[in-house]
Amino acid sequence: MTSAALYRLPASELRRLIGRREVSPVELMRAVLERADRLQPALNCFITVDHEGAMREAEGAERAVMAGETLGLLHGVPCAVKDLVNTAGLRTTFGSLLYADNVPDQDAVAAARLRAAGAILFAKTTTPEFGAKCLTDAPLFGRTRNAWSAAHSCGGSSGGSAVAVASGIGPIAVATDGGGSTRIPAACNGVVGLKQGLGTVAHSQVADAFGNYTYVTPMTRTVADTALMLQAMAGPDDSDPWSIGVPVPDYVAAAQGAGDLRGMRVLACAAPPGRPVSAEMDVAFRRALATLEALGAEVDAFDGSGFDIEPIWRAINHTTWRARFAAMAERDGERMSPSLLKQLALARDVSGVEYQQAMFDRAALFRRVQMMLRDAALLVTPTLSRAALPIGQDLFGKLEIDGRNYDDVRGNWFPWTMPFNLTGHPAVSLPCGFTQEGLPLGVQFVGRMRGEAELLRAAALFERASPWTEAWPDESGPDEPAT
Repeated sequence: MTSAALYRLPASELRRLIGRREVSPVELMRAVLERADRLQPALNCFITVDHEGAMREAEGAERAVMAGETLGLLHGVPCAVKDLVNTAGLRTTFGSLLYADNVPDQDAVAAARLRAAGAILFAKTTTPEFGAKCLTDAPLFGRTRNAWSAAHSCGGSSGGSAVAVASGIGPIAVATDGGGSTRIPAACNGVVGLKQGLGTVAHSQVADAFGNYTYVTPMTRTVADTALMLQAMAGPDDSDPWSIGVPVPDYVAAAQGAGDLRGMRVLACAAPPGRPVSAEMDVAFRRALATLEALGAEVDAFDGSGFDIEPIWRAINHTTWRARFAAMAERDGERMSPSLLKQLALARDVSGVEYQQAMFDRAALFRRVQMMLRDAALLVTPTLSRAALPIGQDLFGKLEIDGRNYDDVRGNWFPWTMPFNLTGHPAVSLPCGFTQEGLPLGVQFVGRMRGEAELLRAAALFERASPWTEAWPDESGPDEPAT
């Protein structure tokens, strides 16, 4: 099979072909590495590519196939990993000059489980320093381009993973999501980005396990591949209190998307009160709701009041970062990202009482979402208020939507992602169209707690009823080098 044919195949198909000896893991990995080498100068989506180690593991995977051994769920499938996630023996920099030579001695739980399922971790993908913003650039590596347009950002903070998958440099990737960091770049690059529920995938690296709102997640082109990754990654681990006792249903079966959505009630809202949404995003959102209705769902509106929670998220998130990085910034601030330093400064005067009030507000938000999902199976929103931002966007600059400028990038571009980091409900971004400029747009489905299987089923049905999975960016990548 030619390299051109291989790069368009999803993991769900590759695993079948590898098991039937119709695709060689060595042939597949060689094609992935060749494509990475060819597109990296334009996309800049990798910090490290492990050519030697990846080929060695591919050869071992091929020997296992030829020997008739029992194969794992992802045997021989190439998988890139965001450079915030520890990988044993493979450089993990967190996008920081201060960790440029860091090589962990053990995998994060999610990475270890993917290896155990047979996936080959071939590269580390770009992230802003410590994943601290919605754009993917850092002093260590520069800027990562959008897979569809050199003039636009790929989003963040899992920008490298989204771009690698969108451009066909491997079918799957590991991302992380602390406020939308999987779903934002998934929407910007036209791929599937799941933030599963709190505890569904054990998070072994998070410092505050009990107050956690961050997730290690799948990034894929299809819902079926998301289910495969989640099946491999999910399950309890002693490192994560929220994961203990959490069951692991058959996500792969759920993602087959059997039946239709008759009997399912969906609540939908385009934007929280006072927040903008672009005309093109609004049209795509209404079309997505019409698709759900055509599948049999009952779609009702909710007004979005109470979901404008950026100040709550900032009080919790920025104080977390300040606790982790303030001493580092005092010592080595001249080598750190200016945007990270500015965010640390914003948390300087947050009191303990203010932080605890934000935690109270987090609990109230959880209870509100729980109430909404008693009589509805899904909440549906745009993932972002507009398509990808210009490549030179400043996190603290103006956000332009339909000719109007807004001061707050976070609260006005992705108001719908942060709430569900705090509540812990599963949420997935799915492609739902393109702008006239050719940039992808995304819609977000939010499911019930421990409802990932139901969420994936609805997502698979939506995906099947939509044409967007078949769309690919230009074969050669963006038309100018990344800088």
